[in-house]
Amino acid sequence: MPNVRVDPEGIVISLDPPESLIEAAWRLGYYWPTRCYGQAECTACHIEIVEGEHHASPIGAEEAATLATMGPRGRQVRLACRTTFDGDAAVYKRGVRVAE
Repeated sequence: MPNVRVDPEGIVISLDPPESLIEAAWRLGYYWPTRCYGQAECTACHIEIVEGEHHASPIGAEEAATLATMGPRGRQVRLACRTTFDGDAAVYKRGVRVAE
């Protein structure tokens, strides 16, 4: 079971493949910023992969099209609603917290 640390809060989310990072966060009771709730449309769930990039799933056509609307990025930016991991990693995403 891959573990993904979400900074700056240091929250560790254990993924149960094949679930995406946002699905795992929801399963564990975390709030994750989004407006489209996993439809790969809003980019609000985007993450920056800071460690373990090689463990991330390949970018699909739908995710690539949505990421292109964000403009060029110098870092490994992905959508949490489309990204799965097959090993441990660390990402940066503000706003993730225990759901109220």
